[in-house]
Amino acid sequence: MQWDFEQLTPMARYQCLAQAIIPRPIAWVLTANGASGGHNLAPYSFFTAICSDPPLVLISAGKKAAGEEAGEPKDTRRNILEQKDFVIHLPGTDQINAVQDSAATLAHGESELTRLGLETVPFDGFALPRLKACPVALACRLHRLDEVGHAPQAVIYGEVMAMHVDDAILDADQGIDPLAMDPLARLGGRDYAQLGRLLQPES
Repeated sequence: MQWDFEQLTPMARYQCLAQAIIPRPIAWVLTANGASGGHNLAPYSFFTAICSDPPLVLISAGKKAAGEEAGEPKDTRRNILEQKDFVIHLPGTDQINAVQDSAATLAHGESELTRLGLETVPFDGFALPRLKACPVALACRLHRLDEVGHAPQAVIYGEVMAMHVDDAILDADQGIDPLAMDPLARLGGRDYAQLGRLLQPES
């Protein structure tokens, strides 16, 4: 089977890429809603680390797909441009339902945290709080935003200012134990995954 991407719709291309490029880490992004108050929370799996000096990560955010604000920039993008600061969480597999539910399209200013009953705690030295239940959180500041594609899509670069790691997922050498972290990974459609057997090369 071979698909000619020139013959596919943008949605079909997305489905092909999202089903083949797996597993993907999930950036569960918390931002401040600005004048309307409260916080926004949304998951993005077009997400990765790209540089260590400075420490940069990126997320890719499209437009709202449904509702009265369909076609408008997603709240995450809008809030990051306005406020500059944001927090990326790496959710565990026990948070699969909250992650999925937080992907629902809401009107700007409505808070997923309030809707889902999620608790936050202060992120030491940072303007925004973090989710209490997430094992890893990155305090980020906007480094740059590029627009790509016909929609266009926003590629948001964040500089990591600080990183919170739950002591419970640290190993004896103070590194992160991946099995203890139990990160939730994104596949295609409604499918997610968790880590299975760890592999190491023979040499």
